[in-house]
Amino acid sequence: MSTPYFWATPLRYCRWAARERPALFWSVIIGAAGPLAMPIVPPIRYYFGDIEPAPVPVTYPVPNGPRKQLSGYDD
Repeated sequence: MSTPYFWATPLRYCRWAARERPALFWSVIIGAAGPLAMPIVPPIRYYFGDIEPAPVPVTYPVPNGPRKQLSGYDD
């Protein structure tokens, strides 16, 4: 049996590819699911209570009071 052509019979080709070349077939299916899931997943996350974490601080907070003078470690 020869391989079916995709554009002539896409469902038949998908059945053939799932049997004969499963790694390629499922790679394409999972790869196509990623961009399709981008607009769908965030509202579902928020519905189930998942919140965005606080942003990671990029600076260290400096205390307001005077600093202690260090001693004992001269250069």
